[in-house]
Amino acid sequence: MKKKRIGIFALIMILLITFPQPVSAKEQPQLSESKLYSKACALVDGDSGRVLYGKNENLQLANASTTKILTCIIALEQCKMDEVVTVSREAAAQPKVHLGTAEGEQFYMQDLLYGLMLESYNDCAYAIAEHISGSVEEFAKVMNEKAEELGCKDSHFVTPNGLDREDREGEHRTTASDLCRIMSYCAWDSEKSEEFLALTQTRNHSFSSLSGTSYTVSNKNALLDMMDSVITGKTGYTAKAGYCYVAAVESKGRRYAIALLACGWPNHKNYRWEDARTLFGYGMENYHLYKGAEDAFSVEPIFVRGGYEKGTLAEWGAAAEVPLRVNIKEKNITFLKADWDEAEVKKEYTKAVKAPVKKGQKIGKISYCINGEEMYVYDICTGADIPKWDFQAFFGAVIREFLTIGISKTK
Repeated sequence: MKKKRIGIFALIMILLITFPQPVSAKEQPQLSESKLYSKACALVDGDSGRVLYGKNENLQLANASTTKILTCIIALEQCKMDEVVTVSREAAAQPKVHLGTAEGEQFYMQDLLYGLMLESYNDCAYAIAEHISGSVEEFAKVMNEKAEELGCKDSHFVTPNGLDREDREGEHRTTASDLCRIMSYCAWDSEKSEEFLALTQTRNHSFSSLSGTSYTVSNKNALLDMMDSVITGKTGYTAKAGYCYVAAVESKGRRYAIALLACGWPNHKNYRWEDARTLFGYGMENYHLYKGAEDAFSVEPIFVRGGYEKGTLAEWGAAAEVPLRVNIKEKNITFLKADWDEAEVKKEYTKAVKAPVKKGQKIGKISYCINGEEMYVYDICTGADIPKWDFQAFFGAVIREFLTIGISKTK
């Protein structure tokens, strides 16, 4: 009996060695949270907005001066750069870090934006907000409306400079994932992205107030010179928020945004640079650019019951066809994909509808998905009008048929 068991065991081992085992897809490497100092962070695909890596990415936290990227893009979109901004008493009284403006002092908007983004000056943020909306409270409404428009779900902004404050709806706060959404918009999706990048990439800027006082500001985003692929970024710090950082990277057509919140406190200022390099390194090592197939947007015509195209009697009783189109301008869809990701295209639409059909009528959607999660969604719409057969249309078809027969007989 013992020899028989040994023989069966040997047979099993031979079979296992002889027949190749299925090879699983590449497993996702784990980025150890112990390697990241941030309490919360996110690495996001700059094109699709998909979170590629997250650590407490939806945890609401104070975010200090990273707030200023939102203030900046609003100012770029709503203002001309040669607008004159007058500093109020409240703006001049903002705490350090500040430009040191005086009440009544006037500046061009562009120069205040350099002070805002390069040196993170709090008085510049306050003056910009008051110039745009009349008060900081009203400007906060604009900030929250913009954040909601960009898809931010867990943010509430109270101040234009990121200093800690609360209102009736709670404390000034955001999340790492929401902050990445805002950064992606600033860097790539806004109509003013080019101006935003040019401004935030500037190393030094000198200017004067309209009264002639001279100032010079220098860029505090050290990662611009640490990594060639970094295209923009913003630092932040308060005693409550700790060191924070948000940045964007471009490399070989790939776009990444990161956000770090509560990444150390004094004596650990450089933690944010270490975390930033760790996250960007993880993204560039594991994710490649994936291009969606253009033929995925081709959809066959569908049948329309009870309708007609030309209104001829021959069409009576037959189903009409209506062409379909995908409601998208740009078909060159790209997003970041890892070897362990599963990409697919889903088409969901009705194969037959009842007349009448209006051109542009939505009947379904096409979705690009990664691991079942929708990255891009586009409407499938009808490409023509298909009227419904009624008595008037049928009578008209009969008359035309009768006239056609009569004309052919006379010939």
